Amino acid sequence: MARFKEQTMLLRISWMLLLITGLGILIFGILVATFPQIAGPYDLGLIRALGVATTGMGFFGTMITLKSYRGKERWAWFTLWFYPIFWTLHLVGRLPPGNDHIHQVVFIVISFLGLMLPFRHFFPRKTSK
Repeated sequence: MARFKEQTMLLRISWMLLLITGLGILIFGILVATFPQIAGPYDLGLIRALGVATTGMGFFGTMITLKSYRGKERWAWFTLWFYPIFWTLHLVGRLPPGNDHIHQVVFIVISFLGLMLPFRHFFPRKTSK
């Protein structure tokens, strides 16, 4: 029973970490779409379009997390690997916003933890009969 509660707690923590990642992306996208000048002295129309695309990415990631990932659907686990891959490429490519890139490291860590903590929920050990 204690092991079950521990696994359930890991799943709860993991989807909350992924939810934070999705909401962070969603909020950033809304801000950039609404106030493109915060991203810097770039083509404001292009930045606004990127903000709208980022909003969509955050929205879909949040919905996948809340519905399918919480329901332990494997396809959601595989799909949400987009988060750590996206943030790692963002970090390696030194992409804006900001120059400190701390937020990218934070999102890499929390999305990676969110995917790895409940690994056994998605891929249980095969028991021999």
